[in-house]
Amino acid sequence: MTATLPAPADLEDRPRRISAPVSRGDRVFRILLTAAGLSVFLIMGLIAFFLLLRGGQALRVTGWSFFTEQRWNTAAYQFGIAAVLPNGVLIAVVALLIAVPVALCAAVFISEYAPVRARKALIAVVDLMAAIPSIVYGLWGLFFLQPRIIGLSRWASNHLGDTLPFLKVRTGDVGASYTSSTFIAGVVVSLMIVPIVTALSREVFSQAPQGEREGAYALGSTRWGMVRTVVLPFGKGGVIGAVMLGFGRAMGETIAVALIISPAFVFKGHLLENGANSISALIALRFGESDELSLSALMAAGLVLFALTLLVNVVAGVIINRSRSGAATSD
Repeated sequence: MTATLPAPADLEDRPRRISAPVSRGDRVFRILLTAAGLSVFLIMGLIAFFLLLRGGQALRVTGWSFFTEQRWNTAAYQFGIAAVLPNGVLIAVVALLIAVPVALCAAVFISEYAPVRARKALIAVVDLMAAIPSIVYGLWGLFFLQPRIIGLSRWASNHLGDTLPFLKVRTGDVGASYTSSTFIAGVVVSLMIVPIVTALSREVFSQAPQGEREGAYALGSTRWGMVRTVVLPFGKGGVIGAVMLGFGRAMGETIAVALIISPAFVFKGHLLENGANSISALIALRFGESDELSLSALMAAGLVLFALTLLVNVVAGVIINRSRSGAATSD
């Protein structure tokens, strides 16, 4: 019986299997990479388990009222984060509103407009700002910025407070009413996240394809036109990631906020008014004087902050995956 050879067309349509031998070094390297990647999930899980274990007592005592109670009186079993959580979010939002425009403008200037010699110096200055300890920013904000920004806060309250109620100060037109506010804390924190957003955005902008830059110029575009149509769309995903990272940094800032604010356990919603708080500042200020229940309550507050930061990162990851850098310029 004679075997039938396959037709030439069948040989052409059949995909060829290409297998490369895997050496022992490659297998070890792959195992190490897999272990390193899985260790991230392990560490995050251990942190969450630790916070849940240590904060479980407080959560059992208060139940769901831990998320609705604005007082912090552990001796009377009346404590919660209904005031400190939104106040902390407000500080982070104020910081982002100030930092993001400044950081993006600085990143575009360094990447596209600055001379080569000045560019290296500016990059070094931005990196140096990121290396300054947070306590230095806090001391600067407390002793230098706060006395000098009261005039701006008073002007905004008197002239814009009727139109924008969240800028109205209700405790009297005296200097003490404008100190230790959410706005001042947000300004200080904004200086701390500017270098983070600037450095990441500049790095993304600098990777915009040179061919597309030259194509924009060839079509008669100005430099700003090239930046607007090529660089900014290419770096959109990276900018979103930088902003989310800055938001997480602002939410978790501790020492600078603790030095600036006058702790208040009521949600005001008035940015310029004296009194603010955040979960991280609450933990820093109350940790040293805490008994067993108070320490458990602080751990539970830390668990909420951890979950919120994780949620922000997950949302940021989804947004970045839908708008990756370069996607808008790949057509």
